[in-house]
Amino acid sequence: MKYSKIIGTGSYLPDKVLTNFDLEKIVDTTNSWIVERTGIRQRHIAAEYETAMIMAEKAAREAMVVADITPDEIGMIIVATTTPEKMFPSTACLLQQRLEIAGCPAFDLNSTACAGFMYAISIADQFIRTGAIKNALVIGSEVMSRIVNWTDRSTCVLFGDGAGAVLLGASHKPGILSTHLHADGTHKDVLSLNHSIGKPMDVEEELFIKMTGSQLFKLAVNILGDLFDETLKANSLQKSDVDWLVPHQANIRIIQAMAKKLDLPLERVAITLEEQGNTSSASIPLALDKAIRDGRIQRGDMLLLEGFGGGLAWGSALIKY
Repeated sequence: MKYSKIIGTGSYLPDKVLTNFDLEKIVDTTNSWIVERTGIRQRHIAAEYETAMIMAEKAAREAMVVADITPDEIGMIIVATTTPEKMFPSTACLLQQRLEIAGCPAFDLNSTACAGFMYAISIADQFIRTGAIKNALVIGSEVMSRIVNWTDRSTCVLFGDGAGAVLLGASHKPGILSTHLHADGTHKDVLSLNHSIGKPMDVEEELFIKMTGSQLFKLAVNILGDLFDETLKANSLQKSDVDWLVPHQANIRIIQAMAKKLDLPLERVAITLEEQGNTSSASIPLALDKAIRDGRIQRGDMLLLEGFGGGLAWGSALIKY
């Protein structure tokens, strides 16, 4: 049986750091209010020249070095982003040109927001399992600072910029054991960016993220709890078989609830929220890369990745690293 296996990871964070104390000077909020409700203390903000493609390239090249593969060995590029370089060509195609590997399929996933990386991993996994390709480059890259309203204290304190990359390679040993994807459009208004290319904008706020935080929190806790049960049942595993949770970095209270659901101590959860904020589709690969590079996640560990975002859309992956 053929599997896709993680053979390399990489990440990139902009140099500029915006702390909660900096935000106190911008909007009506306080450091204690932000920390208590979200767990975030700072976030990285892209420079004017930094785009989703530029950050994706930096993360991708790091992952390629770790995997020890050359650009011409990559059979597919998927970039999950809600803040693409352009509407088209895709950020993935622009990255492909920078990597000088014309010919392989390259496309963006920009409709599932924070769940984008989970959808991208699942798609790449299917292509590798069928034998269509041998290696896939999957990236989450976001400049969220450009789509938040910096006068809205309920959202501007949450998001940061960055990129994380994962290289998947074909393997006969277990790697990605299963992926599980879902969506429910009845909750479309809980988290949205309503700007439409197909019609004129009525109000300026359509350029910015809108979120109903309390409702999203309740939905996320219930949805992810069911998702964990589904993922473990599909693999005939118990909670105790999971070594690490690598969650979307949205809110510390959601992460704590998910760790409790799995009976995992927070020491076995990859958390970057405090220093990076919510980087949307980049948050899971950024957390994964950090935990691998600092030696916490080791080869052979069982990882459970999960993400949820606009749609609502959500997904998981159970991975033998």
